[in-house]
Amino acid sequence: MIRLIPAIDLINGRCVRLTKGDYATEKVYAEDPVTVACEMEALGFRRLHVVDLDGARSHHVVNIDVLRRITKETNLIVDFGGGVKSEEDLALVLDAGAHMVTLGSIAVTDPQRVLQWLLRFGADRLVLGADVRDGLISINGWKEESSMQLLPFLDGYLRKGFRHVLCTDIRCDGMLQGPSTPLYRQIMQAFPDCQLIASGGISCIDDIRQLSQAGIPAVVFGKAIYEGRIDLHELLNEFPQK
Repeated sequence: MIRLIPAIDLINGRCVRLTKGDYATEKVYAEDPVTVACEMEALGFRRLHVVDLDGARSHHVVNIDVLRRITKETNLIVDFGGGVKSEEDLALVLDAGAHMVTLGSIAVTDPQRVLQWLLRFGADRLVLGADVRDGLISINGWKEESSMQLLPFLDGYLRKGFRHVLCTDIRCDGMLQGPSTPLYRQIMQAFPDCQLIASGGISCIDDIRQLSQAGIPAVVFGKAIYEGRIDLHELLNEFPQK
């Protein structure tokens, strides 16, 4: 059964969504993300993906108070990403109640540090973030493109012990035109034991059915929820979460 993970993206403490990671496209959907998180839990979701977009842009965690409130007021399994560039930030996020932390840009720019964190915190607490544009990893809030190709990037970390991967196709993100299922299928064929979380492009329940049928373990989605494209009761009835 595919794991359903709603997303809350944060700018200035508010719940927002961007299109293709462009901060100029910011659209505010809720002033209080904690209320949104509580509503998600009440519906039957068990996990939540929280992205600190301010943190991603400023290279350090910013919206830590929102994370603390979410983990205090819900029992959701929270994965937090955005701006984690130091062990202090990583420890801060975990102490604030996050169950898992997504490491993206730092995994490209300082792999030795990330591998040290893997040894210290364990593979169950860390998610490898792979934000992809045309096969290359992008970093720092998707503003910069690295020369690192996706599959070699994943291979290096999965061989070292990472198990959880969050892969976002930037060109699909926020577009509501469907996910990059062939890309995710390619990842699963190359790394069948990978706990892959697909992200980007979800527009309707059929998109999630497509990913489930392709054997993708989990999916993150947000804009389709906030734009009313998905009937969440229907979705959770078809894919009940445990």
